[in-house]
Amino acid sequence: MRKFEFVNRLKGRSDFYNRLPERSTKYSAGYDFFNPKAIICKSHQITMIPTGIKAKFPEDEMLLLFNRSSNPKKKGLIILNGVGVVDSDYYGNADNDGEMAFVFYNMLDEDVLIEAGEKLGQGIFVKYAKTDDDIAEGERQGGFGSTGK
Repeated sequence: MRKFEFVNRLKGRSDFYNRLPERSTKYSAGYDFFNPKAIICKSHQITMIPTGIKAKFPEDEMLLLFNRSSNPKKKGLIILNGVGVVDSDYYGNADNDGEMAFVFYNMLDEDVLIEAGEKLGQGIFVKYAKTDDDIAEGERQGGFGSTGK
């Protein structure tokens, strides 16, 4: 089963643009994520935009978060690490309830406003394989960036 949900901190709040990710056309691979509230991305700075969304999906899948194709040209925004990787065990973690975020770098010499309800990027579910000799047994201990050292 795959599903998107609002994180607990947004449930019942009306001061955010609450819209679950959705596909724009019947042949779209990606689910569009919408900005929950207006935010300014400062010139030549990094801005993390929490989406208010978490995703539940099978353990042999990942969710890849990609930039909108128009963001670099029209807004000067690039995703800092190129693509976001969300693991299945990220859902509901103790640090941030599994809330996904887009991390943008504004490469322009001026600040950029992203309005509430604007599309941030898209997510695509992808199956992956493990090697026959895989020995990973660790358990997730946190949220954003928690599996690195």
